[in-house]
Amino acid sequence: MRLFALEHSRAAYRADFALHGTAVTGLLAYLLIATPADHAVRIALITIAGLLGWTAVEYVLHRFVLHGWPPFQDWHTLHHQRPLALIYAPTLFIACLFAIAVFLPAWWLMGAGAASAMTLGLLGGYLAYAVTHHATHHWRARGAWLSQRRRWHSLHHHGVRPGCYGVTTSFWDHVFGSTVPLRSTTLPQPSPGDVRTAA
Repeated sequence: MRLFALEHSRAAYRADFALHGTAVTGLLAYLLIATPADHAVRIALITIAGLLGWTAVEYVLHRFVLHGWPPFQDWHTLHHQRPLALIYAPTLFIACLFAIAVFLPAWWLMGAGAASAMTLGLLGGYLAYAVTHHATHHWRARGAWLSQRRRWHSLHHHGVRPGCYGVTTSFWDHVFGSTVPLRSTTLPQPSPGDVRTAA
């Protein structure tokens, strides 16, 4: 497997979800076991802050990095050109980014427990984003929430102007005025042969 390839086999794509899910589970287990009772509320609040903070990180990365900075913009263009292809940020790149940009600075500033909580929140948000983004492209929308997310993401891919950068939430698009007028087109429902799961 090419560690920094953008497009992988179905097995590598599933492994990416499994590895991030394992990391989230491991951090959660560590915090449940190692957090003293008198620090539990603080650790829980840091985790929630990381999870909510992810939505802002997701918006900023999608709007300003993936649609603005080479080479990330060039990489993301591949996804727009081939939205059903199994293209994603390389697992090793994401792992290094979380370790270097989140865990290590938080450990230095707040200690191991708080760093683990912040990383858990942000990584959990990233995993929710990855699953949601996968679902908007590869799953049939049977529920109201996924149908709404698919319509929103369709506006990002096919809207009359750039916008709708949020995948897990549209909150920051409303805050920063990057919504796109509703059109009747949506992402096509995948055919049964195209439906892929993360498991």
